[in-house]
Amino acid sequence: MKNSLIQKYNVPGPRYTSYPTVPYWDESDFSYEIWTETLKKSFVESNGPEGISLYIHLPFCESLCTFCGCNKRITKNHSVENPYIDAVLKEWSIYCKILGEKPTIKEIHLGGGTPTFFSPKNLEDLINGIFTSAVKASNYEFSFEGHPNNTSHEHLQKLYDLGFRRVSFGVQDYSAKVQKAIHREQPFHNVAKVTFWAREIGYTSIGHDIIFGLPFQEIEDVIDTIEKTKSLQPDRLAFYSYAHVPWIKGNGQRGFKDEDIPKDDKKRMLYETGKKLLFENGYHEIGMDHFALETDSLHDAFENGKLHRNFMGYSSSKTQLMIGLGVSSISDSWYSFAQNVKNLEDYYQILEWDKLPVYRGHVLNNEDLKIRKHILNLMCQFETSWENKETYFEEIPEVLVQLKEMENDGLLIINKNSIQVTDAGKPYVRNICMAFDLRLKRKAPETQLFSMTI
Repeated sequence: MKNSLIQKYNVPGPRYTSYPTVPYWDESDFSYEIWTETLKKSFVESNGPEGISLYIHLPFCESLCTFCGCNKRITKNHSVENPYIDAVLKEWSIYCKILGEKPTIKEIHLGGGTPTFFSPKNLEDLINGIFTSAVKASNYEFSFEGHPNNTSHEHLQKLYDLGFRRVSFGVQDYSAKVQKAIHREQPFHNVAKVTFWAREIGYTSIGHDIIFGLPFQEIEDVIDTIEKTKSLQPDRLAFYSYAHVPWIKGNGQRGFKDEDIPKDDKKRMLYETGKKLLFENGYHEIGMDHFALETDSLHDAFENGKLHRNFMGYSSSKTQLMIGLGVSSISDSWYSFAQNVKNLEDYYQILEWDKLPVYRGHVLNNEDLKIRKHILNLMCQFETSWENKETYFEEIPEVLVQLKEMENDGLLIINKNSIQVTDAGKPYVRNICMAFDLRLKRKAPETQLFSMTI
């Protein structure tokens, strides 16, 4: 039965870091002026009570990881650091001018690329530069992504001194064969070293990112990786499915063949094996692909119904407004999305004109806002309801037809005005969300846009 479900539901589907998903943005109604209007509206509504979030994209890497689908620039030339930081701070100053008053920052996340490509001093200059025009919320949470091979003790200490208390390290897999295929060779010793450093310095949430479904990966590799992970006891884990999207321009996914990648039943077995081991070692499933110890804030947020998901991933708190700084970053005012240009030279040029480097976006209509809430509920709480006019939409009966088939397959339970995802259905939560995705239903893609759901 399980194998037949895998065959049935393993289809291309979004990861739902947003709704509508980026390929379904309607750019015809979007403009620079509309973005700044919704930005100011959201800021007025939310800056006082909850503050805003900042995502800062730091795109540089010294080497190319061939599993990665992120926007990056490969270079060993560290003279690129200062011009980029100057540009990000210029972008931030334009935002602050538009907002008109000092923002209260609740969350900062440094992503990439490789944030620890930048020197500790330059990261300090970046964060201090942000706070020349902003203040910290009382319950702020700052986090960053660290590469185990180049994150130094000084990086960890400097960012801790600046208020960072959460760090995630990209592990992927400890198999030498797998690491060679994805061009991410890093010994266990490097991961252990930075994990111990972070704990010694005082970080309250240390995360490891692990991927299943990588080229040449076997069951034994997943077992070995999780056994090694267990010995380090990270507070939270992302256990991601490898997203094979080689058609995306500039993607580094090469160095292996399609037939080298585990598929369908074998890939699912990698996940089931890893998940079982995580449960046995005290990790609880939190949303899609995430696990946490009971002592981690992500677990508390899930238990208390406060877990949130956005372009930065899962968060233990929600802000209505998230501003993305840096090349290719996406911002979210709740009422609209806006994405920065993806080319570094274009990014620099537009900032010289004293304009935000936004090149596309989407304005959410009332239907979008309702669907977005349902998908967030499913992604963050494994349940959703439509018992009032704020959550009901006229296509619900059509959605229920699709959900009924999923209920028959044991993936969820349909109540009078709500659904609950079962334990068996959690690995298929992307498929369940797709039942609510009206834009995807109205216009099926002519070519593959998304990675496989399983």
